[in-house]
Amino acid sequence: TDAAQLQLLVEWNNTQTEYPQDKCIHQLFEAQVELTPDAIALVFEEQQLTYRQLNARANQLAHYLQAMGVEPEVLVGICVERSVEMVVGLLGILKAGGAYVPLDPAYPQERLAYMLSDSQLRVLLTQQELKAGLVEHEVPVVCLDADWEAINRESEGNPASGVQSNNLAYVIYTSGSTGKPKGVQIEHFSVINLLNSVRQQPGLTAQDTLLSVTTLSFDVAVSEIFLPLAVGARLAVVSREVTSDGSQLLEKLNAYNATFLQPTPITWRLLLAAGWQGSNQLKMISTGEALPRELANQLLPKGAELWNLYGPTEITIWATAYQVESGKGSVLIGRPLTNTQLYILDSDLQPVPIGIPGELHIGGAGLARGYLNRPELTAEKFIPNPFSEEPGSRLYKTGDLVRYLADGNIECLGRIDHQVKIRGFRIELGEIETLLSQHPALTEAVVMVREDIPGDKRLAAYVVSNQEILPTTSELRRYLKDKLADYMVPSAFIFLEAMPLTPNGKVNRRALPAPEGLRPELETTYAMPQTKVEQSLAEVWQQMLQVEKVGIHDNFFELGGNSLLMMQVHSKLPKIIGQELSIVEMFQYTTIHSLAEYLSQEQNRQLSSQPNDNRGEKRRNRLVARKRQS
Repeated sequence: TDAAQLQLLVEWNNTQTEYPQDKCIHQLFEAQVELTPDAIALVFEEQQLTYRQLNARANQLAHYLQAMGVEPEVLVGICVERSVEMVVGLLGILKAGGAYVPLDPAYPQERLAYMLSDSQLRVLLTQQELKAGLVEHEVPVVCLDADWEAINRESEGNPASGVQSNNLAYVIYTSGSTGKPKGVQIEHFSVINLLNSVRQQPGLTAQDTLLSVTTLSFDVAVSEIFLPLAVGARLAVVSREVTSDGSQLLEKLNAYNATFLQPTPITWRLLLAAGWQGSNQLKMISTGEALPRELANQLLPKGAELWNLYGPTEITIWATAYQVESGKGSVLIGRPLTNTQLYILDSDLQPVPIGIPGELHIGGAGLARGYLNRPELTAEKFIPNPFSEEPGSRLYKTGDLVRYLADGNIECLGRIDHQVKIRGFRIELGEIETLLSQHPALTEAVVMVREDIPGDKRLAAYVVSNQEILPTTSELRRYLKDKLADYMVPSAFIFLEAMPLTPNGKVNRRALPAPEGLRPELETTYAMPQTKVEQSLAEVWQQMLQVEKVGIHDNFFELGGNSLLMMQVHSKLPKIIGQELSIVEMFQYTTIHSLAEYLSQEQNRQLSSQPNDNRGEKRRNRLVARKRQS
């Protein structure tokens, strides 16, 4: 009916709100510097900077970059570890008029090389310790630590750059179905609208402390860094090591008295596994992937509020928000943020009725300019808005299958294509399939997400080979690791004689078998656990990796492990082995034999450092003898 159409197209999209659309991101920060120059802006480990100090450093960098030719629409790479320099670098690039391109130091060389080449960077910001490990390139490099003496000679005053709110602010690369990542171009005014919206709801004020845990290559970091600095709040940044260790993260959450945290569901699970008792002042945001109901119900009693925020990178971080309450059924993605329009359409771009699934299309101030150097893909994904009379109005086709509920909230039902999210990262399965198909020993490859244990999503690769001697799992994993980020490498590789097909000749994904839990074909020979410690470690690995047997020389990652599973193993070990060890040590010792040997040495070292009485000496001798036997 006309009334129903009016409700779907107009009433539920009535989100018009005033916002400073002529401003740029760094200008919101500069305005806050004037208001609260001596308030603490940034904390990282033992360092802290006031708004005035942070502004001065960012200004010096901006002047330095301008002298190197950085101006509006110029792209500047930033490849740094989480630190004070990271925030100074981002602000400095924006103040110089440029747009930043985050390059994750953890990415494989081949992926970084493609991003460097595709983006045609004018300058690359990094740190001395990362510089040597960077792929060969011809981009001028500025080290934010080693070159600071020269940068420090520049003016501390706000630079003039002529940048406008419709200039680029950043380009973030996301997974691409053709085998190459694609750069999403976001302009300043889109970010300003998002910050203005989130500032109101879920809400952030100058009294808040936001704990920053998100990698720069994930667009959620944009809000995480710039929102607190735009409202006078305190930004507390933690290192990569802390973000991956629930116990250390819990320690920082408490130490900083954080009041706002916005990670993916995985990080919330890490905190719960570390024994987090909750904080009644904490505003909890879950984002990046679907928030499972059981996790939501565990979190609700722990903090002040829980919000589920949804949005693809192409619409500037988030498009919808939903305040979660306890209950049953899936957690909704809610209603549109300010100046955002949502349309649930069928394949003919016609609105579907309430309760009927359709593809979510998003319009409004958050829409990206498009994909860098990819005009055809931009035209395919960003289409003219048939519901707007505004010239040039567009909609972004999300590929998400959703439906309206009667109260105007939206439920997300999954994907209509082969894009998935794991640990908050968007993955085009086609990108992994394309690369596997290019392996000389493989003729076909299909990759899918399996969730054989609820809440435990893993990538499984199904491959067909034309070789008599099949490639090992180790070989395939190594081949992909050279080209893909860690989170995109499948946990399991299943060799098939042929792919199962549907009657119309397409791969029947539903007929693909579950991984059997057998030890994969590795290059290392199976060796049984011998000592008690090795047996205990093997039991934990078998449980977490879902394999029937684990050899003491098998590499954790070649058995199908990933960094998240390594964190989960890490959280279980102290109770089982009676020793504490850091997550960094876990990543250093990735076989049972090397880890058991390290633990034994540590125990011996601790015993030898105790007062030298006879009991200690005897115990030490027993341990050494036992170690020799093993």
